[in-house]
Amino acid sequence: MSFLLPFTQTVEQVGAVGVFFVRSCRSLFQRPFRWRKISFEIYTIGWQSLAIIVFTGAFTGMVLGLQGFYVLKRFGADGFLGSLVAKSLLAELAPVLTGLLIIGRAGSALCAELGVMRLSEQIEALECLAIDIYNYAVAPKLLATVIALPLLVFIFTVSGILGGYFSGCIILGGSLGDYYQSMRDVIDFTTVRMALIKSFVFAILIVTVCAFRGLYVHRYAGRGALALSRTTTLAVVVSSVLILLVDYLLTAVLI
Repeated sequence: MSFLLPFTQTVEQVGAVGVFFVRSCRSLFQRPFRWRKISFEIYTIGWQSLAIIVFTGAFTGMVLGLQGFYVLKRFGADGFLGSLVAKSLLAELAPVLTGLLIIGRAGSALCAELGVMRLSEQIEALECLAIDIYNYAVAPKLLATVIALPLLVFIFTVSGILGGYFSGCIILGGSLGDYYQSMRDVIDFTTVRMALIKSFVFAILIVTVCAFRGLYVHRYAGRGALALSRTTTLAVVVSSVLILLVDYLLTAVLI
């Protein structure tokens, strides 16, 4: 029956992640409410990620504007460039790329931080002081990511739209009026709702996977620097793959 061992281990980890998520959500409503820690996490996850989000969004929009202009011009539809850029960014590229950037910048740091706390026995020390580790270390990060990620997604979208305008209208000579009007025609409640739902779900996925791997590094990877590096790498890979998978599922449901 040894061939069933990987399957049973996977099922056990999925169940453990589910319990971890439920306890993290429950700790959001337990006192004390750590507003200072939450604001610090919003600053760390949101504000300190702003530069890379704006930079990536602008150049993503510029590439979309450049390629989209030449493709649409073949069919005499270059006036719809704004709709192409805005729809692609808001519905798909902005949530996915923002999520992947936050994983690389904040998710890996979250996993490593909790992993170091576990391996240096800081977690055990907090538990000896009757401090709920979920309320102290996980819930503020979860709430901060849920707040910051949707805002970063819309900042990414705005940067991309401006980048598409610069590439398609200023450099290639497209019509500003057509760009703006086609963009207005395609942005509706369904598209905005899709971006918001994806942002919230991706934020939950990032914190749940990365925090779980870091907090329980001793259980699934062992102790030591090598174990921490491996579990951080695994957290980044798993959360990135889950974002791509869940993005497809949400698009199929919400489109």
